[in-house]
Amino acid sequence: MNSFRNHRLRDLSVPMSTAWLLNDIAESKGRQELYTRQSPQVLKALREMALIQSTESSNRIEGVTVAADRLRPLVLGNTKPRDRSEQEVQGYRRALNEIQTRHEKLSITPDTLKRLHALCKSASGDAGQFKKVDNEVIQLVPGAAPVIRFRCVKAKDTPAAVDELCLLYRHALDQDNIPPMIAIAGLVLDFLCIHPFRDGNGRVSRLLTLLALYQHGYEAGRYVSVERMVEESKEDYYECLHRSSQRWHEGKQELTPWFNFLLAIIRPSYVEFEKRAGQVKAPRGAKAELVLAAIREQPGVFRLADIECACPGVGREWIRSLITDLKAAGEASCRGKGPAARWQYSGSKGINS
Repeated sequence: MNSFRNHRLRDLSVPMSTAWLLNDIAESKGRQELYTRQSPQVLKALREMALIQSTESSNRIEGVTVAADRLRPLVLGNTKPRDRSEQEVQGYRRALNEIQTRHEKLSITPDTLKRLHALCKSASGDAGQFKKVDNEVIQLVPGAAPVIRFRCVKAKDTPAAVDELCLLYRHALDQDNIPPMIAIAGLVLDFLCIHPFRDGNGRVSRLLTLLALYQHGYEAGRYVSVERMVEESKEDYYECLHRSSQRWHEGKQELTPWFNFLLAIIRPSYVEFEKRAGQVKAPRGAKAELVLAAIREQPGVFRLADIECACPGVGREWIRSLITDLKAAGEASCRGKGPAARWQYSGSKGINS
């Protein structure tokens, strides 16, 4: 709430770097509809890939992982989870589904935040409940004592702080006419500084980001995993959050590092969405084109596992079959056998044109 108090965002002087990012995102949003008119098969394949990557990355950032062969059935199927980690992965998927199907009906309120927490932390005894004990953000350094990076809002003050944050966020949009992307950045920063739950705050913050983006018409996160981009920039994420949380309790924090980080995550998500959607032309099928696009992007020699990582929504045998077809058509060559096999794409000779 401290980012919104005293009309701080209304009076904020935006640096040129932030203005450029805001402008680029606005232009991408303006082109969004051109790409969401793709065939249903294309968009379905992109959504499936994003769901799997988002669920995997958001949990992996917090140290929660599952076996690779279990990820797809847990996210896209009805597989029963075997352990706590699989429960949390499946719970995050349910929370994403809640946002994607009901975002227009979900106001950003304390109850909504508790609902998202209850879904993604369903295996916890305090799922959907604000913290009962004070918490801190701790940095663990190998071979050294833990370092306190930030002291969060006290447990007794948390319900009132979350109430105020949600109220001031709506006021900033409705009364102060703050640009949505700036208001969203302030919302997520303050949420993380409050740290309202005992555990799961990072995952809820990423769900909250997507919810707010969808509510303002920013749709790239449906087709490209924003969570994966956060994971790939994890060191910057923690550093920018740390810089912008200093003196937060006094209302004197520097907002720009966090704002620019979040904007710099959203912007490339649009770039990747346009690239992927623009490459898919479909006579061979949406999934085939996605795999072919991933193969074309390989800088040189690659493994089957590299394509699996780039296309998590596609089965291994299906990828193997397509690469074998490319080899038969003279478009790919292979050295070695089995898991050690190395492939190289040599360019189209007509089959993909």
